[in-house]
Amino acid sequence: MNKVILMGRLTRDPEVRYSQGESAMAIARYTLAVDRRFNRNNDGNAADFIGCVAFGKSGEFAEKYLRKGTKVVVTGRIQTGSYTNKDGVKVYTTDVVVEDQEFAESKGSNSNAGMDGGFSGGMSRTPEPSGVGDGFMNIPDGIDEELPFN
Repeated sequence: MNKVILMGRLTRDPEVRYSQGESAMAIARYTLAVDRRFNRNNDGNAADFIGCVAFGKSGEFAEKYLRKGTKVVVTGRIQTGSYTNKDGVKVYTTDVVVEDQEFAESKGSNSNAGMDGGFSGGMSRTPEPSGVGDGFMNIPDGIDEELPFN
């Protein structure tokens, strides 16, 4: 099974482009800074920087609502690949393909609010594939419009 769950902050605004063709699809790339639980130096500053890519509606959501510093929980799968760069060197890649992304804190929360691992607020953009759910969601401050769940 290939399943990843990450909680971290965006290191910069998502980079979004749209695929070519009849039905253009959003492709959003962003990097999450994910704190390590323990580190050897005990200085509390160790983090991993993990590349994420969101397609379609998830990509559109990232473009519209995610910004540098936003704390999110991402679930998805690891995907590896490779390409040859312009210098003819083969480059290997590892990304998390986003299946679901949620806010991990409300807009007004400070960065210490989630230190105990709990969530102060959350909103799921991508519905569960089975369509199961209670139809309710917590909407962060500042988002006043209805979100489509197609």
